[in-house]
Amino acid sequence: MTTKLLLLGLLINFLVVKDAQAVGVCYGRNGDGLPSPRDVVSLYQRNGITKMRIYDPHQPTLEALRGTNIELMIGVPNDALQSLNNQNAANTWVRDNIQSYSNVRFRYIAVGNEVDPNNGNSQYVRFVLPAMQNVFNAIRAAGLGNQIKVSTATYSGLLGSSFPPSNGAFRDNVRGFIEPIIRFLAQNNLPMLANIYPYFSDPGSNLPYALFTATRPVVNDNGRQYSNLFDAILDAHYAAQARLGGGNVPIVVSESGWPSSGTSVATVANAGTYNRNLIAHVRGTTGTPLKPGRSIETYLFAMFDENRKPGNEEEKHFGLFSPAQQPKYGQLNFN
Repeated sequence: MTTKLLLLGLLINFLVVKDAQAVGVCYGRNGDGLPSPRDVVSLYQRNGITKMRIYDPHQPTLEALRGTNIELMIGVPNDALQSLNNQNAANTWVRDNIQSYSNVRFRYIAVGNEVDPNNGNSQYVRFVLPAMQNVFNAIRAAGLGNQIKVSTATYSGLLGSSFPPSNGAFRDNVRGFIEPIIRFLAQNNLPMLANIYPYFSDPGSNLPYALFTATRPVVNDNGRQYSNLFDAILDAHYAAQARLGGGNVPIVVSESGWPSSGTSVATVANAGTYNRNLIAHVRGTTGTPLKPGRSIETYLFAMFDENRKPGNEEEKHFGLFSPAQQPKYGQLNFN
């Protein structure tokens, strides 16, 4: 009996470890003095980072990834969406950027990033879904449909309501854009990609809630207890999707992070706390209050600070590593 219990315990432990979700890191290149793509891939490997997101089909990076165990989320830039509204162009894009790299472990194609009728990307709204459909068709025709999932990367700016999380809903003028996308994902068993940043949700009003350091639940949503803002935002996205027919569409967190400079709460200490606690949180198997037990696949933003990135000052300071490949927050336990 003792031997059987020991074997059962080992099996349960193996299954829990196997199910633990690896954490990816986004690799942006809008900075000066950054390492070569080959050195960056080596940095991922040395740190046990087995998932990467890139924002365009950058050939030197794809070459450096050949034969590695790193799973890749590759992006179609917003300014390329219109061209992929043509099926032949989408076929060519897949041939040149996916099929030509057969020994790269592609996992997702993010067709567009944070396209929104209400921001500077509004001109791309009408191109997103047709581009997704054409890329999906091309992936399926290439026999890669079981390996590579096609989606788009959305963000919390599309939500008109997010509190409490069960009231999550998209803005009225966003529904015509996002509902057909959600239904397409649901029909084809594809995930939604979502960039989720507690930092941009007024964290100063309750910093422990944003940094995963609250010692007790902060929000009670019809019996669901929330002790961190990340889960609350993620569940608001799930609730918003469910209102539009996407209750069963899983969400992959395609970006999340915290800046180390630029505002009073953007400090090295807070960024280190957020990133360490986020990794620990998503590597567990507890899920969120709305989706208990569901893994939370997450990509941290970003590998390096990007001093050439436009926008507010904090946008330039999300990096986990210096250009000299030294960790900004000490050693992070990715896997």
